[in-house]
Amino acid sequence: MDLGIQGRVAIVAASSRGLGRAIAIELAREGAEVAICSRSAPDLEKAAEEIRRVTGREALRQALDVSRGEDVERFADAVEKRFGRVDICVTNAGGPPSKPFAETSLDDWRGATDSLLLGTIHFAHAVLPRMKARGWGRLITITSVTVKQPLDNMALSNSVRAAVAALARTLANEYGPYGITVNNVCPGYTLTERLKELAGMMAGRAGTEPERIFERWSSEVPARRLGKPEEFAAMVAFLASERAAYVNGVSVTVDGGWVKSLL
Repeated sequence: MDLGIQGRVAIVAASSRGLGRAIAIELAREGAEVAICSRSAPDLEKAAEEIRRVTGREALRQALDVSRGEDVERFADAVEKRFGRVDICVTNAGGPPSKPFAETSLDDWRGATDSLLLGTIHFAHAVLPRMKARGWGRLITITSVTVKQPLDNMALSNSVRAAVAALARTLANEYGPYGITVNNVCPGYTLTERLKELAGMMAGRAGTEPERIFERWSSEVPARRLGKPEEFAAMVAFLASERAAYVNGVSVTVDGGWVKSLL
């Protein structure tokens, strides 16, 4: 199936590893020009090399802090200067610390809000006017299944990611008339570095091995396994495509059926 991504220009945030990197690779495979960013320049170089090796495409890359609006705006300017436009933007950020509410400091709340919510706002400010001017665009936010079914000891993720999902729904209403769709994608248990870190922390608290945590998570999923980053990336690529032009304002879970809600 031709997704209609060939020649489109895509920004993927927090794309030096994990889900962000998988998304950048998938979009490049479909023929998009990709621009990647994260805080770590060395990790970005590794990601760009993998994109080149797997897809043959050269990724524009820039190290930046998504919580700094001026950095995001300069990045969007650089992408437009290089490729002539911005068609697709995937907002993403590393997960906040896993803690219960009682152990979560105000600095933790500020950090999560700056990275997850303000980072999304900065990208929206930077790309939506450009998309509106061209009459076509895809803004896709990456959050978590926690926006539909909160997890224990994840006060920050449960709360701030829900705010991102609400922002995406709001932007879908406001920008839909201009040929722009805004959707939110919610990963479940997916085998990334972040998930391994969470398993290690939970295993430490419980006095067990990370393997036991992975086994428990797998048993909770109807598919009886954890997800692969490329499976998640495939959903993002579809939502970024011409084929998904009538999909707008939704929060889609990619979780093997873990979330039990009807919507």
